[in-house]
This record gives sequence, C-alpha cells and structure tokens, in this order.
Amino acid sequence: MPFIYARTVRFQDTDAAGVVYFANVLSMCHEAYEASLAATGIDLKRFFGKGAIAIPIVHASVDLRQPMFCGEQYAIHLTPTQLSPSKFSIQYAIFASDPQTQQISQAATIHIAIQTHKRTRSALPEEIIQWLHQDVTVV
Repeated sequence: MPFIYARTVRFQDTDAAGVVYFANVLSMCHEAYEASLAATGIDLKRFFGKGAIAIPIVHASVDLRQPMFCGEQYAIHLTPTQLSPSKFSIQYAIFASDPQTQQISQAATIHIAIQTHKRTRSALPEEIIQWLHQDVTVV
C-alpha cells in the first residue's frame, strides 16, 4: 500500500522555462522516501550516517506526462517492494492534489544494501524490512 507525501513545487525546482526539471522530480521522490522512513520511526540521521550498512540507489528513472509548475501541489504515492534479501525498489506515482486529475509523472528507484567497509552486498537491515511491509501512511 502506498505512502502518500504532499509536496508543493518550489521555484528552485523549475528550469529556465518555468517547468520542473526532470532530475528535480527524482529529488521530490527522494523527499517522499525520507518522509516515509521517518514516519515509521527510522532515525534519519543514523540511517543516512556512516553506519556499517549503506543502501545506495543503483538505478533511477522518471517519466513525465504533463509539465509541473511552481506553486502547484502534488501527492506523491510511494510503494516499496522487496526484490531480494539485499534489494528493494520504490515506485512513485505523482498526482495533482485535485483527486480528479490523472497521473502527472512516475518514477522508480532501485536500492541495494551494502557493507560500507567492504562495498559488498549485505542483507537489508531489519528496520528496512519492517518499513517495506508497512500499511498506508499519509503525510
């Protein structure tokens, strides 16, 4: 079930044409990811700090269906899925705040757990396993 994150487009998210730059869509999705982790009680400072396990993004994609502009409000629906003992994906669906609106954009990321000192794969930490299996949360 998706975690839903509310986000207003800021001027800094747009390019010279006044439209959200594609890479900034991924940045907004990452904000949603961080908010979903925090909502389940994960300490972000510790999680993104220099621990024994890191979970880098190894693949990202974004598809834009309509332009997004400064001041508009969106709902980012985040759905994580465990792919293996060391890997998960997150699917993002972005909708305008108006519930009658079609999907504006979609994105995806793939994350792999690694041991930071060896740079080799590791099992996902238990807190991430729990996060992957959470029920709906709305922010």
